[in-house]
Amino acid sequence: MFTISNVYYELRRIWKAITFFFVISGPGLVVMIADNDAGGITTYAATGARYGYHLLWFLVILVPVAYYVQEMTVRLGAVTKRGHGEAIFAGFGAFWGWFSLIDLLFVNWLTLVTEFIGMTSALRIFGIPPWLTVIGICVIMLIMVVQGGYWTWEKIAMLFCLVNLIYIPGAFMVNPSLHDIIHNGFVPHLPPGGFTNDLFFFIMANIGTTIAPWMLFFQQSAVVDKGTKEKEIPWGKVDTLVGSVLTVVVAIFIVIVTGTILSGVTIDDAAQASQMLMKSNRYAGTFMAIGLFDAGFLGAVCISLASSWALGEVFGWAHSLNNKVREAPWFYGFYFVSLLTAGCVVLIPKAPLVLITLFVQVVAVTLLPAALVFLILLLNNKKTMGDYTNTLWQNIVTSIIVVAIVILSTLYGISALFPNLFT
Repeated sequence: MFTISNVYYELRRIWKAITFFFVISGPGLVVMIADNDAGGITTYAATGARYGYHLLWFLVILVPVAYYVQEMTVRLGAVTKRGHGEAIFAGFGAFWGWFSLIDLLFVNWLTLVTEFIGMTSALRIFGIPPWLTVIGICVIMLIMVVQGGYWTWEKIAMLFCLVNLIYIPGAFMVNPSLHDIIHNGFVPHLPPGGFTNDLFFFIMANIGTTIAPWMLFFQQSAVVDKGTKEKEIPWGKVDTLVGSVLTVVVAIFIVIVTGTILSGVTIDDAAQASQMLMKSNRYAGTFMAIGLFDAGFLGAVCISLASSWALGEVFGWAHSLNNKVREAPWFYGFYFVSLLTAGCVVLIPKAPLVLITLFVQVVAVTLLPAALVFLILLLNNKKTMGDYTNTLWQNIVTSIIVVAIVILSTLYGISALFPNLFT
């Protein structure tokens, strides 16, 4: 029977569910939105400028890919109470543990450099010198992690995640054609010119910016540090799904912005795209610059923490944001040193910053299949995972993802050796 009382209690139940979601959520939203880091923003901006709306359909495919990969870290972290680095050591021994850890630290540090490249480039547009950006960022990020615990850090990070959505109103400012977006963007097809080396490069770059090894380590450690319980795993999955959708939605709007204004223009980075956009629409260009800085900031926060968490897990150091500095000096020390050294690279005159950015993308995509194989094997350990072991369907989907990435990585390597192969 329809009554005011029934409506009230139903609305109250829905509100409680929403409130509880925002209490439980965090790791999935943060890791997925932070995945749209400085390198990611450049990739999406360049994709829109090179191919217009023609690859929007491909970005949509990446939503389930990102979700199925990342939700495994939620289950693994909540059940084992171990970070990803520790889980690999326990499951596969010291050799593969050190292999994964060393690869992670190396690629993460190089990726940190690219985040500082993005942040300094964005603020340089507003007249702020790189040295001041590096110092300011290091100080802010240090304050974020020492201010009082994981929960406080997460809520601050979520505020920066909201800023990442700035590209959405930016897209409406350039007045794109809805008809062209639907018909040229979301109907699967090859762009004009067909399958070429350039198209293959952009496909690989978009995959590499959507799934990266550091994301596996970060989300699992964040789940453990937050204290997520097994009964909260369904909420963690929703958190990850919402984050997966948002990261692709933001990517789509970035492509729409540059595909509308800069279609056919070759751009090297998002800062350049921002400056070119300002000539046509000052506000859209400004939003692009603000978003680039925010993306680099979020990426740097998460990547540096992923490294510190993994190192602390392996060496047995105190490695929680809930620990004070005096309780976990090595954890916080490594976090700050990695930030400072990566930031200093950007200040080196004539440093090969573009080469570093490209190298990071190639290495990350190359190492991803190995990281995914470890993750799948860990999720199939019935003794460890119990009722949360991968289902047959999850194994099929994740195996297809791994095989597809291995094939694409191999073809990418072949295309690099034989540039005219796909012409």
